[in-house]
Amino acid sequence: MRCIKLWSAVLFMAMLIFSIAFPAGAQKLQQQLVRESMIERAVKRGTLIVGMSTFVPWAMKDKTGKLVGFEIDVARQLAKDMGVKVEFVPTRWAGIIPSLLTGKFDIIIGGMSVRPDRNLKVNFSIPYDYAGQALVASKKLASGFTHLKDFNRPDVVIAARLGSTAAAAAKKFMPRAKNLVFDDESQVIQEVLNARAHAAVASAPLPAFQALKYPDRLFIPIRGTFTKEPIAFAVRKGDFDSLNFLNNWIRFTRAGGWLAERKHYWFETKDWEGMVK
Repeated sequence: MRCIKLWSAVLFMAMLIFSIAFPAGAQKLQQQLVRESMIERAVKRGTLIVGMSTFVPWAMKDKTGKLVGFEIDVARQLAKDMGVKVEFVPTRWAGIIPSLLTGKFDIIIGGMSVRPDRNLKVNFSIPYDYAGQALVASKKLASGFTHLKDFNRPDVVIAARLGSTAAAAAKKFMPRAKNLVFDDESQVIQEVLNARAHAAVASAPLPAFQALKYPDRLFIPIRGTFTKEPIAFAVRKGDFDSLNFLNNWIRFTRAGGWLAERKHYWFETKDWEGMVK
């Protein structure tokens, strides 16, 4: 009987210690996670460091060398609402996720679409936009082409940007074609302009803009886009406080109409064209 009472007392003390220590431990862990979140560190630093790459009209340089575009507006407004400055780190698209993971910047704001393979490496916010892939084709090489199947042939060359969803879409929808990839979108378009590729795949509205810019050499073979992709912010894994802030920021700016207004300006007008080179 005495042994039973002794073990009961020991068990009671253990439970009492656990009940006191566990909440304290949990609170300490929570405080540590908050301190280590990207949002908290950016606020303390006073600067949000943004990884991006140039895509028309997502991010471009104007005539003075200043970055402008839809994503640039988004990043600047996000930083303003955080009460911090913004610093942009232009990065090659093929290496932008590895650069985020090694800490070269805090967040990717660069028209990045949500894909399962990317989501294995980073955490995505809820979508703040949707994009789609479109084609712009060479009048010399692709005259008479009016369907995707016309480009899905072994004798057809398709150009796209390395590591982009455009390159993935080209392989998925035109697997029989010869697919060429380049680091920069200007190189992609140049291949079509010089009649070395039948067509280029890129995020809308770039193909339409290029066809308007070079009407003697380029045309739009397929109206609209042939994919629909959610666009989101990307942060390092495990940063749930930052995701909470980003998701609610997206909801707030969408509800107020700011995101729609900026999207309309950059994607549905050419009012900005005189700003860029």
